[in-house]
Amino acid sequence: MKTPRLMNKPIGIAGLGWLGKSLALKLSTLGYQVKGTVTSHEKATEFQKKGVNAFPMEVSESGITGEPEGFLKNLDTVIIMIPPGLRRNTGADYVMKMTHLLQAIEKAKIPTGIFISSTSVYGDAQGTVDESYLPKPENEAGRQLLQVEQLFFTSSCNTSIVRFGGLVGGSRQPVRYLAGRKDLSGGNAPVNLIHRTDCIGILTEILKQQAFGHIFNAVYPKHPLKKDYYTKKAELQQLEPPTFSADSETQHKKVTSTNVAKVLKYAFQTEI
Repeated sequence: MKTPRLMNKPIGIAGLGWLGKSLALKLSTLGYQVKGTVTSHEKATEFQKKGVNAFPMEVSESGITGEPEGFLKNLDTVIIMIPPGLRRNTGADYVMKMTHLLQAIEKAKIPTGIFISSTSVYGDAQGTVDESYLPKPENEAGRQLLQVEQLFFTSSCNTSIVRFGGLVGGSRQPVRYLAGRKDLSGGNAPVNLIHRTDCIGILTEILKQQAFGHIFNAVYPKHPLKKDYYTKKAELQQLEPPTFSADSETQHKKVTSTNVAKVLKYAFQTEI
């Protein structure tokens, strides 16, 4: 049996944010010991009250501050959920940050890992893609993510890469940011989204099945067009639907999740 070994040693979640916090609480209810990182002592105290052993830790281009040793000690699996934050155009070097973290992980001799990536590693011009396609990112965030994927995938920590589509669920409803906007582009592009419930379901199955050393695209299998999806969502929430301009693009990215079904035998549970 593989699962009891995992139960005996903690799972570490680097980044207890919108998704990481929910995953930590779910794993705790399943009997896993969970450790995680937050950005302040105050947040660490909040998580301690909920039964999650949280450590203050920040990863920057110059190194790691806080308590990385306490977090990484005796972990069986580390899940890296620290986003690039490159959309904000800060010029941050995500590759350098994650190189520091990977060095600490290898020094701590953590045997297995899951790196949370994004479908942004695929370019729009690639059309329909699954895990067998070589990603061709079109922006800086995608390029840096792909580099970091390769660092972890070839490291001494046996790592699975999970490329999530756009995240929805709970307070995260993208239509709220699009409501009432005019002449948006990409109306004929298919959506590539996933609900938080399925994110947690897939990550839990990787842990249960010890499915390390794989690449998983994680996107809900239905892909309505953006203009149809966001119009419907706006109407359901009684918001003004966005409008989309005529689309000159003939090819759009559509991400399929072949390995989620093939390797994990996982069936998606929650509509986007």
